[in-house]
Amino acid sequence: MEVVKAEPKKTLIVGATDNPSRYAYMAASMFAERGMEFIPIGIKKGEVFGREIVDLRLKPDLKDIHTVTLYIGPANQEEWMDYLIGLRPKRIIFNPGTENPVFFKKALDAGIEVLPACNLVMLSTGQF
Repeated sequence: MEVVKAEPKKTLIVGATDNPSRYAYMAASMFAERGMEFIPIGIKKGEVFGREIVDLRLKPDLKDIHTVTLYIGPANQEEWMDYLIGLRPKRIIFNPGTENPVFFKKALDAGIEVLPACNLVMLSTGQF
């Protein structure tokens, strides 16, 4: 029997923070516990689970991003929409409170899967 290895899902956590009370931090914790590859990115400096938070304002050229998971609300997304779509992820997860019809449409038009879902639930239930 051949074992099929799952595709690695390098995930960009947008709105990353080192504040343990925030959902973005909880997501980073779950990725770290599971040994999954993630990149924390945001406008706040800090470190989460041994990874320095990348400065979103620099719009770094990141490669091979499978999933973007959003933890910034619609009012703060416009500046980053084109950048995040330009990273060519396979999907964008809009966590509760981040749903944005304009961003949904732009992503879908770019051929990116859009999921209005909770990343924490997806990880907890093996749906990630």
